[in-house]
Amino acid sequence: MNHHHQQSHRTIDIDTRLVMIGAVLTAAGAVVACAGMAIGASAVFTAGRRMLRDMDVPPAQQAAQKWQRAKEASRAGMRAWQSASDASNGSLDR
Repeated sequence: MNHHHQQSHRTIDIDTRLVMIGAVLTAAGAVVACAGMAIGASAVFTAGRRMLRDMDVPPAQQAAQKWQRAKEASRAGMRAWQSASDASNGSLDR
């Protein structure tokens, strides 16, 4: 008995009209999403500029003040450590 297997060549039948509609809707959605992100970003930047404008002390000046305080605190800590170190070394010399 000879069994002959016939291979059937099946083709995929794609409705190109639906594929095109899907592509157009995807592109339209991307455009709407980009517009939404641009509007949202604009709102955030505008609010940020308004907040900076309404500040009593500009951020750069605040940063400089905090840096100065940190340096002063560091110097005070170093002086206290040196003072304590000198006091303990003086007690060992006796």
